[in-house]
Amino acid sequence: MDHTFVSALVLLLLVLDPLGSLPIFIAVMRSVAPERRRLVAVREVSIAFAALLAFMFAGKGFLDLMHLSERSLEVGGGVILLVIAMRMVFASGAEIYAAEGDREPLIFPLAIPLLAGPSAMATVLLLASRQPEAMWQWVGALTLAMLISGVILLLADPIRRLLGTPVVSALEKLMGLVLTAIAVEMILAGLKNYFFNA
Repeated sequence: MDHTFVSALVLLLLVLDPLGSLPIFIAVMRSVAPERRRLVAVREVSIAFAALLAFMFAGKGFLDLMHLSERSLEVGGGVILLVIAMRMVFASGAEIYAAEGDREPLIFPLAIPLLAGPSAMATVLLLASRQPEAMWQWVGALTLAMLISGVILLLADPIRRLLGTPVVSALEKLMGLVLTAIAVEMILAGLKNYFFNA
């Protein structure tokens, strides 16, 4: 199935899942001084965007260099996502991505793997490899999707106050269950492609 700009944008927003990322984002940002939270959020979104953009252009070459297939990316990404999903279901928000002390998050865990995670990397790689002639459409869709995600994460505190801590916590567990299903689907798709489309 060929994608258009709009369908690629919707797909990227679903994969980036900024609303589902709010509980983790809020938990990690609790250790950051309030006056620095906006700056840290913008920095982490920018790093995630740069990582996904680099993977969009260079991911196929890297996989070829390492003799890795898209199937291995799907299975590996699914396993990592499954571990994260299980932590979301069984751990508190602050324990999902443990940070050392009160150190500001830098790259891990907000930029990678929360935003630029395995599933997002796999998505941009698949878009670029299947329709390379439309590369600038994918760049535009990724840029817009990251801008929308950044705005949602910048509004994390107002959203938390509006919804309340119990709702945010329930959302965290619910997204953990959804992520579990997505992770298993990724693993099964990779295995199916390996055994039946090799």
